[in-house]
Amino acid sequence: MKEHYDIVIVGSGLGGLVSALIMAKEGYSVCVLEKNNQFGGNLQTFVRDKTIFDTGVHYIGGLSEGQNLNQYFKYLGIMDQLKLKKLDEDGFDVITFEGDPTEYKHAQGYERFEKSLLSQFPEEEKAIKTYSKKLRETCSKFPLYNLNNGNPSYGQDDVFKLNAKTYINSLTNNKKLQAVFAGTNFLYAGDGERSPFYVHALSVNSYIESAYRCVNGGSQITKVLIRQLKKFGGDTFKHHEVSKFNVENGEITSVETKNGKQINGDIFISNIEPKLTLKMVGEENFRKSYTNRINNIESVISAFSVYIVLKPKSFKYHNKNFYHFKYGDRVWDAQNYTQESWPEGYMVSMGINKKDDGWGDSLIAMTYMNFDEVKYWQDTFNTVASKNDRGQTYEEFKAYKTEIFIAELEKKFPNLRDCIQTVYASTPLSYRDYIGSHNGSMYGYVKDVNNPLHSFVSPRTKIKNLLFTGQSLNMHGILGVTIGAIITCSELVGKDYLLEKILEVNKAQEV
Repeated sequence: MKEHYDIVIVGSGLGGLVSALIMAKEGYSVCVLEKNNQFGGNLQTFVRDKTIFDTGVHYIGGLSEGQNLNQYFKYLGIMDQLKLKKLDEDGFDVITFEGDPTEYKHAQGYERFEKSLLSQFPEEEKAIKTYSKKLRETCSKFPLYNLNNGNPSYGQDDVFKLNAKTYINSLTNNKKLQAVFAGTNFLYAGDGERSPFYVHALSVNSYIESAYRCVNGGSQITKVLIRQLKKFGGDTFKHHEVSKFNVENGEITSVETKNGKQINGDIFISNIEPKLTLKMVGEENFRKSYTNRINNIESVISAFSVYIVLKPKSFKYHNKNFYHFKYGDRVWDAQNYTQESWPEGYMVSMGINKKDDGWGDSLIAMTYMNFDEVKYWQDTFNTVASKNDRGQTYEEFKAYKTEIFIAELEKKFPNLRDCIQTVYASTPLSYRDYIGSHNGSMYGYVKDVNNPLHSFVSPRTKIKNLLFTGQSLNMHGILGVTIGAIITCSELVGKDYLLEKILEVNKAQEV
């Protein structure tokens, strides 16, 4: 570890690692500090019974040649190092409803996407074509999403005022088609009252363009990013939990870690959730109006997930994801569950069998869970780096919820229980402790169409040499966080300059 760095990055989620790599490529001395045993935030994987599970990255969009994330990853120098499997082009996402045996498919490529839906809703050509046109039109309003210059006009443009549910329902009176259009809203924790259509469009568009799974999990993205970072002289340190930011004359001079290190720097980028960052820096160092605004932004709901190790050759591999709803008319309300109705919907994704022999070796199912359900244990913390036992009651809670969830999954996959070798579960506490998000939030902060600027967080803070990056800023997801890191680094090197560099690298690789 050097005595002094140009840039110190706290937290090694995707936003932190991409920011680190960009700045190292620009010649800055950079170090990344991570509290956990594993780098990567939502990119972390874990192994149970020799089976790899993803914590957050179940599939990635926009990675085909020439598409947005492909171009960003090429600039970072990681695209050709990733092991990917393209999901089923005729139905990468499948929407299903209890009591309806039909599988409604989202296909890759807009032509195929429209054709697939038309085959199931032949009377709805106008609605389907209008919907897919609106998706692309909305995405065009976000310059960096398309590797163009400029800024989206937050709060001013009508694109920020369009409610997703209201717009989708205006396209057709067919309730089933409305639900199929909205059926993947687990991707952004869709809320019928508040979710803007632009969040829906930015989330689903890149998957329609192309959808891939990471072979052996999303942690490979972390590994290749760190490999590239080291190539440009960057340093990374795990088991270095930052406990304090030292502030002098309105600027941060250094950070201190729980293991007794002091790291000095010129610029500090926090990949830690903004609410937590303010507490670590000391709220007294910011204007009260600023801290109040950040602290009052609502965090997105958390999740309960089950991780199933399948018995060998017992359950067919599905090269697609399933979004299932108990009630077809409550696609926008699954987070407003009761204890009796939980889970009202879920998403299922499968890990890729290393033998690729047509059989699955693992399955992940995720549903919503409010943090209040685990509040009893909120003062406990448990990670690989800091092991603690939450006690017997917590284990009983997880086992109880797991049983309810598997019983629900069996309705969709009748032979599932017979195929289970072992099952593990995570709660909002797991997400909080490993990912560092407020109350285990799945996707950072709630975007509210009724108040578009409320959840807007600038990468620039009220402390001159402290910047934010990560999923709470721009958009969540691999693409959203990558673009967010570009925005953060643009504050230091200039957006025009950085975008030109990204385009130059891609142009050079085309030749």
